[in-house]
Amino acid sequence: MKPVRTPDIRTAGIGTPDIEVRRSARRRRTVSAYREGGRVVVLIPDRFTAAEEREWVPRMVQRVLGADRGRTRSGDAALARRAAELSQRYLDGRARPTSVRWVPAMRTRWASCTPLDGTIRLSRRLLDLPTWVQDYVLVHELAHLIEAGHGPRFWRLVENYPRTERARGFLDGVSAAANLSIDAEDDLDADPDADSDADFNADSDDAVGAGPTEGVG
Repeated sequence: MKPVRTPDIRTAGIGTPDIEVRRSARRRRTVSAYREGGRVVVLIPDRFTAAEEREWVPRMVQRVLGADRGRTRSGDAALARRAAELSQRYLDGRARPTSVRWVPAMRTRWASCTPLDGTIRLSRRLLDLPTWVQDYVLVHELAHLIEAGHGPRFWRLVENYPRTERARGFLDGVSAAANLSIDAEDDLDADPDADSDADFNADSDDAVGAGPTEGVG
């Protein structure tokens, strides 16, 4: 099976970070697609012309992304429940977000929150990482609902989570390996003059506009 990179897909208006097309001589007519890590893999017959590839690859990628959106909608409820559990366990239930949800991959953050309205957003990049790393990110954002800044009181709250240092190191490693501009050591962007969610709205239609935003980077 021959992997083929197709820059044409980018021009089809599909907002996915990575697409790989694989041609197979054994395939006659069937086309399929699936997630593999952070990319979408599309399998097509080797005999497909360039025109057929341009027709079928965007269609199959859209199906995968549509399935992702369906899973994410149901996943938001589970994420909110997990946040409530973590708040109770590590923050004495003091952090009470109004909403916790998955959002499209952010360019420079793993997650963000808006203390003013109590909303928390986690990048879908985290879906491929261990649950204990996701838990750290949730605790980090929950702590910002109690302490908006980066001072000692904030870090004392975060460090109630026993795997804090390990998770920070893990996120640094993932960022470096994937060449992401996300630094877990300097991980929050709190600009009181910045428009809310400006950091990730450039890559999504998910605008909130509710005030200053904190974000795990």
